[in-house]
Amino acid sequence: MELRHLRLFCLVAEELNLTRAAQRLHMTQPPLSRQIKALEEELGSQLFRRGPQGLALTATGQVFYEHARQILDKVETSTATIRRMERSQRPLFSIGFVPSVFYGQLPLLARELRQKDKAELSLVELTTVQQIQALKAGRIDIGFGRLRVDDPDVEQRVLFDEPLLAALPTGHPLEGTRPSLEELACYPLILFPARPRPSLADMVQGLFHRRGLKTRVVQETNELQTALGLVASNLGITLVPEQVRNVQRQGIGYVPLADASLTTPVICSRRRGEADTPLMREVDAILARVQ
Repeated sequence: MELRHLRLFCLVAEELNLTRAAQRLHMTQPPLSRQIKALEEELGSQLFRRGPQGLALTATGQVFYEHARQILDKVETSTATIRRMERSQRPLFSIGFVPSVFYGQLPLLARELRQKDKAELSLVELTTVQQIQALKAGRIDIGFGRLRVDDPDVEQRVLFDEPLLAALPTGHPLEGTRPSLEELACYPLILFPARPRPSLADMVQGLFHRRGLKTRVVQETNELQTALGLVASNLGITLVPEQVRNVQRQGIGYVPLADASLTTPVICSRRRGEADTPLMREVDAILARVQ
């Protein structure tokens, strides 16, 4: 499968009309139909329903579209970043992050670094474990996650501890309360990310297990936004860091926990010995202001 196949598929998924899609691609309809059919055969799944009203995405087609769109968006972002680097001759500074830190300090850091105009920034979504691997391979320069990882080549610093909140569907019996873990354990639980592990999901599970509480996990998902969507669908509840409260989503309410000591750290990771470069000192100065 090549990027061009993803582009063809996404265009058809957005038009839901082979004739219009073919016109936009400057090709005829029959070869486009054959390529979509070949893609379905490669995946082993029907991506479109074909009926008298035209095309419609199947459930698997919708999932594939979302992933394909993300891949294409990342390729386009990476390409644009490299081109900007070539034009400006500024170094590339890559930041790895877990999604749950993207709603607080990280956007402020990125904005200030861009205003300083000292480097081209690249933001890469990675779990903490993936960040450690990417740091050692030189693919990123700094990472923001939530897990402590013991690695001699990487140094970590806890920036602050962030309170946990319960994300509940609107109208939930615990809405407007400060629930305990014992109360939360009575309800279906949604965990994220599902993989790779260890992750925030293990941290949340550990909070319950250390108190001898059993949980009923009804769904694990890789994406924070998917987890929130499942909560809004009344499938269950989930625990999230406080800054996720900034995600305003219909059908969800956030409540603080009864035990204010239940927190999750925000951890900055970087290669050992590289904290004293001019750009890293600038990063530290900005972080000191935005915490």
